[in-house]
Amino acid sequence: MHTPSFSGVLDAARQIAPAAVRTPLIEHPALNEAVGGRVLMKAETLQVAGAFKFRGAYNRISRLSDAEKTRGVVAYSSGNHAQGVAAASQAVGTRALIVMPSDSPAVKVEGVRAFGGEVRFYDRWSESREAIGAEIATERGAILVPPFDDPFIIEGQGTVGLEMLEQTDAPMDQLLCGASGGGLIAGINLVMAEQSPESRVIVVEPEAFDDTRRSLEAGERTAHPPGAPSICDALMAPLPGELTWPINRRLAGAATVTDAEAAEAMRFAFRWLKLVIEPGGAVSLAALLSGKVAGKGLTTGIVLSGGNVDPGLFSAIIEGRFKG
Repeated sequence: MHTPSFSGVLDAARQIAPAAVRTPLIEHPALNEAVGGRVLMKAETLQVAGAFKFRGAYNRISRLSDAEKTRGVVAYSSGNHAQGVAAASQAVGTRALIVMPSDSPAVKVEGVRAFGGEVRFYDRWSESREAIGAEIATERGAILVPPFDDPFIIEGQGTVGLEMLEQTDAPMDQLLCGASGGGLIAGINLVMAEQSPESRVIVVEPEAFDDTRRSLEAGERTAHPPGAPSICDALMAPLPGELTWPINRRLAGAATVTDAEAAEAMRFAFRWLKLVIEPGGAVSLAALLSGKVAGKGLTTGIVLSGGNVDPGLFSAIIEGRFKG
């Protein structure tokens, strides 16, 4: 296993170019006015399978040998990595089994199956997805594709940051990105440290799943208290990754948002930006709109990391029936 690096991100960009969408970097006057500064939104909601996860999954799975492809892959995910793995597997001609929480949004389960993936449910509160995935991989001889603790995954996700810097016409004072296990923000950190070291990279998490914030304060990997629910199902990892944490120690800051603040960001995006964002994908926008991170007079990049939201929940949020 190699160490994730900026050169690896450059290689990942070449590897995924034939299959991944180069998503737009969007600026909107309504958001700029609300924040009091420039906001540049990376719309990974428009990526293959509706989230940034396809980048890392394709970067990893497209490198399998022909013999490995015949054995298939196994992954565990609450939904976006699951769909990314299923889509990447279909694209390269292998099969995928995904271990998913039984409370995963139906739209994400349907997405996995639409890409030809097989689903095995588990109870996120009483079972270990890592143990289940490892057992299945052993039984089937399948290749395990983890959601964040893999150098090819991290480097593939880092192409988000690479594209943002290529697409912007001005230096970013700060870049906000959500984190679960930290693969996306780790990949982005590799890029920013090399190409825009003056930009502050800030992590945003649901307030009950603030393991990265706690780890930054403690100086070591630290878990959040277990058991709290959140609508941000994509950001519920208990602990930063072993590979991602050494990279993310350099983060310039951390912020947390409530479910109500994430929902309000989703409403704003739908009403003014005409964008559909899932709760976990809206946390960076929520941090700006709520004032948890100041954007006045600054140029801020944010990653809208996914748009795979359950229709019923989205309807409740947009119509104001969800109170958080």
